[in-house]
Amino acid sequence: MKNNNNNKSSFLGLTVILFMIAGALYIYFSATFERELPKITLENNGFWNLKEPLNLSISDDSGLKEYKVILKTKEGETDLEYEKPITVEKLLNITIKPPRSTYITKDKEIELIVTAIDRSKWNFLKGNSAIEIVKLKIDNKKPQLNIIGNSYKISRGGSALVIFKVTDENLESVFIESESEKIFKAVPFYKENYYISLIAWSILEKNFKATIVTKDKAGNIAKSYIPYYLQNKDYRLSKINLKENFLKGKIADLAEEFEETQGVENSLERFKIINENIRAKNERLIHEVTSEVPSEMISDFKVNSLYPLKNGQVVAHFGDHRKYYYDGNFISEAYHVGIDMASHSMASIVSNNSGKVVYTDYNGLYGNMPIISHGLGLYTLYGHCSSVDIARGDLVSSNSPIAKTGKSGYAMGDHLHFGVLVQGVEVRPQEWMDKKWIQLNIYDIIKSAKKIIDRD
Repeated sequence: MKNNNNNKSSFLGLTVILFMIAGALYIYFSATFERELPKITLENNGFWNLKEPLNLSISDDSGLKEYKVILKTKEGETDLEYEKPITVEKLLNITIKPPRSTYITKDKEIELIVTAIDRSKWNFLKGNSAIEIVKLKIDNKKPQLNIIGNSYKISRGGSALVIFKVTDENLESVFIESESEKIFKAVPFYKENYYISLIAWSILEKNFKATIVTKDKAGNIAKSYIPYYLQNKDYRLSKINLKENFLKGKIADLAEEFEETQGVENSLERFKIINENIRAKNERLIHEVTSEVPSEMISDFKVNSLYPLKNGQVVAHFGDHRKYYYDGNFISEAYHVGIDMASHSMASIVSNNSGKVVYTDYNGLYGNMPIISHGLGLYTLYGHCSSVDIARGDLVSSNSPIAKTGKSGYAMGDHLHFGVLVQGVEVRPQEWMDKKWIQLNIYDIIKSAKKIIDRD
């Protein structure tokens, strides 16, 4: 009888142990008792201007039971957010607005204390608790921005200069933005806190406005409109009638080069693809190559007037708006964004200024096309060359030969397509060919600005 009782007790004990093990395993592996802490993420870079809200996200697989956000300053603690979600929320995106009372705080640094508890049954049904303490530097002052000097005017399709001063201990970005949202980079100039930039008014824009934009790490923004006098220059409109010998000659030959025109039999359709699609593709490459601006500080900017082809005559002007017709019907259009110069066959082309060669390859309609960077975002382009005597990465000196004229690409005769670009925007070469224009719009502005900076 005693043995039976012992056996029953042993069985009962074993059953209890098995139940305990099963319960422990259930608790250990069950999602109801998950042990992961809620994940707290505050989007910030360590700065706050006490004006813009902060974005906070809290996530947990078991759902969030409650969260709290506390602002801690030298004066004490302030509750910014507190909530107990009624429904099971696995992700909460919270906008934290600063209380008005903190905007006048003199604290240079504050703390945000974020706590969150999930709906897990872990920790004796209390759930998992997470806390995140974020220290933020307070900066509610926008950068100080002053224009030191700028070119008096800018013409449609033309260039201009601006020099300005920006002071802010937490400065993050400085740039110039046009009305069409084109961004022009500014380069550190002469002394600390000063910047210089070349600006361009694209021929494709009817209106123009340039604004300096500065932003600090806390998100404070200062802007200043550059007071250029705008000269809305008109350009020639050319109506060109397409001839059969041109469509079945030059265009047919060009069509063999491009993937986009393979299998296209209609000559007008081929012309349209070449004049629009291929041209746009070629110009995108040019804009990309010529948009780079070195970020190193410069103390001056010197450039000789440009005339790359000795005794060359201008045979086509910048800005010509060409509209093409066939049998009286409009087919396509394009802008000529350079000047065409002609001399004798395979004439020598020179770079009037020193610079770095950034491109020398074949580029569709532009044919063999070297591009040279002269600093401050100023580039010169030489299209339709028969041969190129420089290589990418070369440093060329002033008045050194770089190529020979030709008719590669979309050219009917031997000539040079000469282009000038400012930060990826085609501009009037005539300005940069004019010594007086360079003196008034570049040299005089820099000289005057330096005097002001030296007195500062």
